[in-house]
Amino acid sequence: MKMTQGTVTDAKGFKAAGYAAGIKYQGRKDMAMICSSEPCHAAGVFTSNVVKAAPVLWDKKIVTESDAVYAVVVNSGIANACTGKDGYEICEKTAEAVGKELSVPADGVLIGSTGVIGMQIPIDRVTDGVKHLKMLLDDTQEAGIQAAEAIMTTDTHSKHLSVEFTLGTKTCHMGAMAKGSGMIHPNMCTMLCFITTDAAVSGEMLQKALKEVVVDTFNMISVDGDMSTNDSLMILANGMAENDEIKEKNQNYQIFLQALKMICTEMAKALAGDGEGATALFETHVIHADTKQNARILSKSVICSSLTKAAIYGHDANWGRILCALGYSGVQFDPDRVDLYIESVAGKILLFHDGKAADYSEEEATEILSQKSVTALVDMQMGQEEATAWGCDLTYDYVKINADYRS
Repeated sequence: MKMTQGTVTDAKGFKAAGYAAGIKYQGRKDMAMICSSEPCHAAGVFTSNVVKAAPVLWDKKIVTESDAVYAVVVNSGIANACTGKDGYEICEKTAEAVGKELSVPADGVLIGSTGVIGMQIPIDRVTDGVKHLKMLLDDTQEAGIQAAEAIMTTDTHSKHLSVEFTLGTKTCHMGAMAKGSGMIHPNMCTMLCFITTDAAVSGEMLQKALKEVVVDTFNMISVDGDMSTNDSLMILANGMAENDEIKEKNQNYQIFLQALKMICTEMAKALAGDGEGATALFETHVIHADTKQNARILSKSVICSSLTKAAIYGHDANWGRILCALGYSGVQFDPDRVDLYIESVAGKILLFHDGKAADYSEEEATEILSQKSVTALVDMQMGQEEATAWGCDLTYDYVKINADYRS
């Protein structure tokens, strides 16, 4: 299994494009399209926020009811959330425009939107954008990058990669692009992520795989504790690798699951590390917990702690904040049995042991915490389960970005 900085176009039969449609932003790409030359099985997981954007409602219906999906079109700048009947009609008209240009059914088109809540999308710019995107569609890596750039909002860089794997005698590919920098606190999930694969997988097994993988990937990240109205993770499989279609949980399903988990893990980390204003990826790895669920809860509690995130930004080995976050997680444990380490490329040291501070160098701790990626390793000494969560530090720039986001 090989991972590269590829794109959604790495999967056979998929093309992509990005275009500056002027929906809200001026002078930058703000619309993207992905399409397949063959009909796709599709699966999706969406926000659990009660307030769901129109594209989420549209996509849930398409994934559940449509026989096949052919394309995805995404805009950035305006979320099309809290827009009433007009917002849903925008989805219908957008899908119809894509269907007309690509000669596919409108109910075979998925839609994504991200940006400011409450604004109406100018449909004339969307339909014009669809026409330009159709002309720009290509299967090159550059086309995939253009699409990944077009869905960015406050992201500082585009997020895309691909995985190559083998099912039987067939070489298969999986590509992904994602966006997300703020309002990141999934349950599933706070961002947009679109995955393509040329593997042949039934719709039922595609949905099972996605739901299984999301628990320990996208649902284990947080930037700011805010869950968006537009969160969507979708995967399209067109079967062009010509492997025996995966219709049950067999060996090929496990290989496919491994590839999907790999790509979702790396995408999740990329989103967490690019949190608004962030200077560092902050990972918490809990080991030797009594249950898997408790390991998840403990690790997520630490990376969600604003005080801990601020300490990471200040390169301050304030282990008390981490212990505090573990303590209010709701999981019962004996603090005197917990060992707490921090580590990065600069080294690893023990901060807390036997219920009190360990003997460590503050200077060494500061050096470890000054790196671009920092890990808190928490040994609960209660059992054999483990989990990892990813977040980022909390900086002054987070407030600056969100204080004037609408303007």
